[in-house]
Amino acid sequence: MFLDKLENVEKRYLELEKLLSSADIISDREQFTKLSKELSEVKPVVDKYRDYKSILHSIKEAEAMLGEKDMHDLAQEELKDLEAKKTALFQDLEALLAPKDPFDEKNIIMEIRAGTGGEEAALFAGELLRMYLRYAERRGWKTEILDTNPTGLGGYKEAIFGIIGKGAYSKLKYESGTHRVQRVPKTETSGRIHTSAVTVAVLPEAEEVDVNINENDLKFEAFRAGGAGGQNVNKVSSAVRITHLPTGVVVECREERSQLQNREKAMKLLRAKLLQTAEEKERTKRDVSRKIMVGTGDRSEKIRTYNYPQGRVTDHRIGFSVYQLNDVLDGDLDAFIDALSTADRAAKLANLPVGQQE
Repeated sequence: MFLDKLENVEKRYLELEKLLSSADIISDREQFTKLSKELSEVKPVVDKYRDYKSILHSIKEAEAMLGEKDMHDLAQEELKDLEAKKTALFQDLEALLAPKDPFDEKNIIMEIRAGTGGEEAALFAGELLRMYLRYAERRGWKTEILDTNPTGLGGYKEAIFGIIGKGAYSKLKYESGTHRVQRVPKTETSGRIHTSAVTVAVLPEAEEVDVNINENDLKFEAFRAGGAGGQNVNKVSSAVRITHLPTGVVVECREERSQLQNREKAMKLLRAKLLQTAEEKERTKRDVSRKIMVGTGDRSEKIRTYNYPQGRVTDHRIGFSVYQLNDVLDGDLDAFIDALSTADRAAKLANLPVGQQE
């Protein structure tokens, strides 16, 4: 099935080469540009597929030499190397052929909210905030805090922040959902293990061209921010609340001392939320068979458990566990991201009709 798709890609490539050499297409600038772009998009797939077919041919030749006594050991060694190359090429082809997410290259805005568990959930929300900031730091990405609602013990009822880095959405989009923590809270005197929950949402950052917002549809309010920040924060109405009247979406920002800066950050958050709303509507229109197995980003979906007594972190969508809880909370998320990306790619390929290009 998968090889059939690759064969169709190669056939289309040959067809495009032929079309681009015809006088009619050459004289039609718009058509020539369109087909040239398509050719450049499928060329990496075709080049890799031809390498893959070459490896398959070499494997057959090596297998034929296994019956020769003087060549058996050499053939066996060569087969081992060829099989490794075949596996690597196959994975590359899967990645190239899988449908692309239009938001993958975008920066993101993440929202972390404490759920069930009171102060313990708020404390864990703070630990997840640090985990994602550390992950971004490891990759050399920039971060900016948009809005926070801290608690007295150092936790957060809510934290909203941006991550600026190429491909940030492609890496962290799988983090949306409910994260559970199982441990003995610091406030627990009997030593009983409690389960608390925190919800995470990952939004692709929207540019002004992505979302059309009419200023007349917005209600702006200024208010005094509470919490840390000094006298200016408490005495001046620098915090901003924006309501998008047609949808009822409300955003707030109180991190900056300047009302103008808070307004800019609030607008950035509003654009991201409206883009997400539009995307969710589109998703419901699609065939349910296209829904990927690793989830839809729904906050109510339980996606991961952090078990402190066992030092284990488990992703329930793919049944994947690691026993390096401290490393994960320090931002080492690559094992989960790689496993989820692989599962996502496999699910998309399974639902992609033969010959369909995206």
